[in-house]
Amino acid sequence: MAVARAAAGLFVRRGLRATRAEDIAQAAGIAPRTFYRYFAVKEEAVAPLYEAGALRWTEAVSAAPAGMSVPEALAAAVRHTLTPGMGVSAGSWEWMRTLIRLAGSEPALRRVWAEVGQASERQLAEVLARRVTAPRRVGGPGALDASDNVAVPVRLRYAAAVASAAVRTAVEAWAAGEAPPEGAQGPAELALGNLGCLRGFPWEELTSGGE
Repeated sequence: MAVARAAAGLFVRRGLRATRAEDIAQAAGIAPRTFYRYFAVKEEAVAPLYEAGALRWTEAVSAAPAGMSVPEALAAAVRHTLTPGMGVSAGSWEWMRTLIRLAGSEPALRRVWAEVGQASERQLAEVLARRVTAPRRVGGPGALDASDNVAVPVRLRYAAAVASAAVRTAVEAWAAGEAPPEGAQGPAELALGNLGCLRGFPWEELTSGGE
């Protein structure tokens, strides 16, 4: 993560094109050959920062109380992850704004952002699959009956894709503007508004085994 923070700091201060991989290595206190052992190109160095945010989101959905419905769990995870001071400080959000803007204008960085988003979408689908099969779990929290099918139904993959897009596009829309990270135009409120498109999704059918 130290390399990711060094890369992000240089990208924010100097810009992506003015930053070399060697500059990132020097700022992180490692040799260039060590940098290239882990990253093929300089843009990949910030992937851990993007991934950390995505992981906080899926972990928050997973950690939501079992009594919550899936829509409630998604909303609670949004508030936990995207509200400044809860997951990330307001200052860090301003820092992330620049990185997200760069992802929108630099093809190589946009690819990294997209790959992280796709991985997060797959993880969310698995988390949601476990939540909707919770009534059939035995043996304590997190345990699954040996015969329990944890394959992700097609419609649940679709729901995970929509939920992920709701959050991603909210963050991108916020980053493109000048609104503060909190308030009605902050990423949390924008994402909660976007999640409204999942109202009426048949979660109960999936819970009972429907495809």
